[in-house]
Amino acid sequence: MIKVANAPCSWGVLEFEMEGEPAGFGQVLDEIRQTGYLGTELGDYGFMPTEPDQLHRELAQRDLTLLGAFVPVYLADARAHQDGIDDALMAARLLAAAAGRTPFIVLSDDNCRDEARAFNAGRIQPKHGLSDDQWRVFAEGAEAVARAVLVETGLRTVFHHHCGGYVETPQEVERLLAATDPRLLGLCLDTGHYTFGGGDPIDALNRHSDRVWHVHLKDCHPDVARQVKQEGWDYLTAVQHGVFCELGQGSVDFPAFLQRLKFLGYDGWAVVEQDVLAGMGSPKESAQRNRDYLRAVGL
Repeated sequence: MIKVANAPCSWGVLEFEMEGEPAGFGQVLDEIRQTGYLGTELGDYGFMPTEPDQLHRELAQRDLTLLGAFVPVYLADARAHQDGIDDALMAARLLAAAAGRTPFIVLSDDNCRDEARAFNAGRIQPKHGLSDDQWRVFAEGAEAVARAVLVETGLRTVFHHHCGGYVETPQEVERLLAATDPRLLGLCLDTGHYTFGGGDPIDALNRHSDRVWHVHLKDCHPDVARQVKQEGWDYLTAVQHGVFCELGQGSVDFPAFLQRLKFLGYDGWAVVEQDVLAGMGSPKESAQRNRDYLRAVGL
């Protein structure tokens, strides 16, 4: 049975340095539970308590399950790999101590670090991609992180493709999966990022069902996505203009996606993520509408 969670990014808690202050962790956890979700992810490291007993208590008080931690690493540069391993292990130790072996490390590129990728998010062309040597380094780094996390903590790692990073398009997702050990690295399939990156999430399920260990539910507004291309907006400007809209308001076919997910026997978590910048919109109200929508389509 698929259970539904929400994540701090829906309240503007993102890994990027930006103006504006998101709500505190207590308010975010309260509102996640009040709007009908059963789990959450850690958010940017340091947003929630980093002392395991305190984190466990905060989650238990609200009957929430901790599902994962997003860890960005600049995988295209071998010199950054050890720092990435250290960051992933720091998060993994916290997850394991506070929640056991259920959570994932949600590994991602250090998104928006490369200016060309950030500027061309949603309209990536082959010229913006990695060289063969860089792909080798990238894949080796992803495996090294996953291996270190598994050996020390027993937690598994999934890779989160992400607009503004080096793994955005369906072709880039496929190349990374082909270059990495399926026993070590799974896929966190994000419906909104896959759509904004030019793909169909149902096609991704069909192609990579054995690697989809974790799912993020996110919508993508087609009018904003078109405007991104027309105006030449960068990734964060696209987010600011609502490219990731409330579920059911964009182009992702969630009834068909969820039906396929169930048919394939997926029994993990589905984490709602409506990426917004700090101060944007009304996160609690959006979270409630997103949960109501999922119930209406059978989840």
